Amino acid sequence: MAIIKDYKFWFVTGSQSLYGTEVLTQVEEDSKKLINKLNESGKLPYPIEFKTVGITAENITQAMKEANYDDSVAGVITWAHTFSPAKNWIRGTQLLNKPLMHLATQMLNTIPYDTIDFDYMNLNQSAHGDREYAFINARLRLNNKIIFGHWADDDIQTQIAKWMAVAVGYNESFKIKIVTFADKMRDVAVTDGDKVEAQIKLGWTVDYWGVGDLVAYVNAVNDADIDQLYEDLQEKYDFIAGENTPEKFEHNVKYQIREYIAIKKFMTDKGYSGFTTNFEDLVGLEQLPGLAVQLLMADGYGFAGEGDWKTAALTRLLKIISHNQATAFMEDYTLDLRKGHEAILGSHMLEVDPTIASNKPRVEVHPLDIGGKEDPARLVFTGRTGDAVDVTLADFGDEFKLISYEVTGNKPEAETPFLPVAKQLWTPKTGLKSGAEGWLTAGGGHHTTLSFAVDTEQLTDLAKLFGLTFVNIK
Repeated sequence: MAIIKDYKFWFVTGSQSLYGTEVLTQVEEDSKKLINKLNESGKLPYPIEFKTVGITAENITQAMKEANYDDSVAGVITWAHTFSPAKNWIRGTQLLNKPLMHLATQMLNTIPYDTIDFDYMNLNQSAHGDREYAFINARLRLNNKIIFGHWADDDIQTQIAKWMAVAVGYNESFKIKIVTFADKMRDVAVTDGDKVEAQIKLGWTVDYWGVGDLVAYVNAVNDADIDQLYEDLQEKYDFIAGENTPEKFEHNVKYQIREYIAIKKFMTDKGYSGFTTNFEDLVGLEQLPGLAVQLLMADGYGFAGEGDWKTAALTRLLKIISHNQATAFMEDYTLDLRKGHEAILGSHMLEVDPTIASNKPRVEVHPLDIGGKEDPARLVFTGRTGDAVDVTLADFGDEFKLISYEVTGNKPEAETPFLPVAKQLWTPKTGLKSGAEGWLTAGGGHHTTLSFAVDTEQLTDLAKLFGLTFVNIK
């Protein structure tokens, strides 16, 4: 599915009429030059458009109102080029319901000692204009982003790009719809939560549909569509029949393809962007969806097992922010507690997202030992190495907490011939003992979203936009 729509960001430059029309003309020209250079850099995932030079409360307020009602605008970027009286920004900023970034910069990256004069000082006052503007945002208790530095520097452009992705994620969060096929796993606490509060706070819609509603879609899938996708997948993955007869292997893989097509059509027809399943309720299905889930996650859908709608929605949200790169539903499975080898082995029976694969995944068919159904086909692969974040959302009744730590991803130290699942090893950067104790103390769950493409700064920005408590374990 499409991860994002076409978004853009508006640029509003702060100034005032005190300096005369020539200065205001230069402010606008500088703003447009800055914007053009940023757009031409190739680093930004979305374009910036010049909106206006804000010189009065009236024109600033009008710009913010228009941003609210233009669905293509994901957020507003502001810059106090000269001294911009902050009272002019109050009403417009109060009304703005889109993400706001204050780019604290100036046109030049140096002080022109040989030529600097009062005209230059009047025009280039962001060192003091930014402080006036930032004060009112702080006074208004805004959840805005501040990026300080020269706009042409690579690190600043990277920071802008990362914030843009978060801002788009924030907008898209209010469109996330999760379908839960059956309820959550019985007697489990951490996967439960307040769906109404999640919709109020995060914009997530969570709907229950019975497994029978899905079975009707499964039974209606055209065999020719299954056969075609079966052939197509052989170009992408290695098919390993193993100890299965050729007939059983083909049938079980094709049944997963049937489930994949059915779930995707169900979500497309009804507007869902993520889903959950539950191995305790599979009435009418031959297999617990495994390969089907993995293919859907690779397409960009959110997912979590055992009815965990919070993690399904979180995974969808982080897929949007990461542009569906290396971001996966995950679960802590077992530990290596040996000194010098401390690590967590993560997996989830069948449903690990192949966007984190470091090798070519294999399609295999094996027993599952839970659910009481036929042997499900699944993708088997090894995860990757690198820096990542592991994050979960916990409902404490009076608040949602976003809990995370930075981790180092590693490959398992050896093969697991009797555990044919996708696997990812990781270790909290703060250390396994410290990280685990922090996670347990904060109340973090066993279901998470692991991302090699989202970082802590983006999680901080995301939590700030939603007004969530962010527990960053370090």
